[in-house]
Amino acid sequence: MFTDLISTSSLLPTRRQFLSHTGLGFGSIALASMLHEQQAKGTPSINPLALKPAPFRPRAKAVIWLFMTGAPSQVDTWDYKPELQKRNGQPLPGSDAKTGFFTTSGKILKSPFEWKQHGESGSWVSSIFPHLSRHVDKMTFIHSMYLKANNHAPASMELMCGSNQPGRPSAGAWLTYGLGAENQNLPSYVVMHERRPRGDDQIWSAGFLPKTFQALTLDARRGGVIDNLSRDKVESAAQQRASLDLIKEMNQKHAQLRSPQADLAARINSFELAYRMQAAAPEALDISSESEATKKLYGIDQKHCEVFAKQCLTARRLIERGVRFVQIFAGKNAGNDGAVDDVPWDGHRDIERNHYSCGAATDQPAAALLEDLAARGLLEDTLVIWGGEFGRTSDSQGSVGRDHNPNGFTLWMAGGGVKGGYHHGATDEFGYKAVEDKVHVNDLHATMLHLMGIDHEKLTFKHNGRDYRLTDLGGRVITDILA
Repeated sequence: MFTDLISTSSLLPTRRQFLSHTGLGFGSIALASMLHEQQAKGTPSINPLALKPAPFRPRAKAVIWLFMTGAPSQVDTWDYKPELQKRNGQPLPGSDAKTGFFTTSGKILKSPFEWKQHGESGSWVSSIFPHLSRHVDKMTFIHSMYLKANNHAPASMELMCGSNQPGRPSAGAWLTYGLGAENQNLPSYVVMHERRPRGDDQIWSAGFLPKTFQALTLDARRGGVIDNLSRDKVESAAQQRASLDLIKEMNQKHAQLRSPQADLAARINSFELAYRMQAAAPEALDISSESEATKKLYGIDQKHCEVFAKQCLTARRLIERGVRFVQIFAGKNAGNDGAVDDVPWDGHRDIERNHYSCGAATDQPAAALLEDLAARGLLEDTLVIWGGEFGRTSDSQGSVGRDHNPNGFTLWMAGGGVKGGYHHGATDEFGYKAVEDKVHVNDLHATMLHLMGIDHEKLTFKHNGRDYRLTDLGGRVITDILA
């Protein structure tokens, strides 16, 4: 009996435990009551895409990132190296077989293109960019980019997510999380592609952020159609609204009985956004209303660049309507001569044939985008970024190709608070490695966030017990390039 009494009493709560548990219970009841009252009164739930003011004055309101899938060669585009021309075929000093993904010859390969200086800045540009060369005085060139990964998928993730580990949120998702949406009838983050790049969804993923901040993807092969957007013909607008209201009410009641669930909130929000997009998205994506002069400016009438041209024009229309981050991945249409597995700009076999084709497919549309944005007064607060996931080797792969090179490459930015006609950093005399004012992707992201009015060290999200950020544990703002 004594033993049983001890056993029973040990199960009884202490006075402190009793007060603690009942206090929590009363708190839960009060919270449930408040939520019920809000629901009854029709108080709207928190919208994760609600517009949030930038912490400090932004220089840019939107970003258009022209991603040159497959990695352009810096020494055949924007980084002129006379020593390559002089010492073609000679051993490349410092050549490292581990630089690329395959095996290189160790012998210098000169650029097969003609180079000229352009603009008041006297910027050297390869002959594959006859249109973009006219806009060098709008551009800041970063010649000292570098990262760790030396293959397409992990390098693309590193460039866009700050890390080559799958599952990290992309830059567009972080911006959407930090600033919300300016237009509640359109997504804040849009990705356009043709053939999916290596790494595909991981490059533009929301990662561990709530799925509310994921990108809307548009496949050019589908003619700009958004899946499942059109209203069912047998359902009227009133019927659809009634259905959505019922689903929303059921989901909110479900959420009230459980701890906060980000995925459920994202699902509720996605239904509502899709409903609003039915009217706004088709108009935003319809370029038929553009003048013939504008279409011709972008090159929509030319077969070799029509896909990228339509994407660039669509990007301008989207940022005009409040979309915050638009990314275009140059696809198969961007030229694949001499590329491996039809990946654009991936000139392993023949750099001249490959880059000439890719340049022709992207040059005019990208130049038209800069010209069009400037003419409409949009360039000053739109940051345009051009570049690939890494560069290419200064020595040859085979006889006339170039392998991957993450140790030094060029990326340029225009508009949105950066200097025009400015060159930052440098590679060595052969364009092989970044040696002066090196810029890591974390620095690039820190600078982009700064231009958007965000301190990169304060934009954080708690995951697996620690705070993460786009720049993770690194990153510095490249102050020299700021206008």
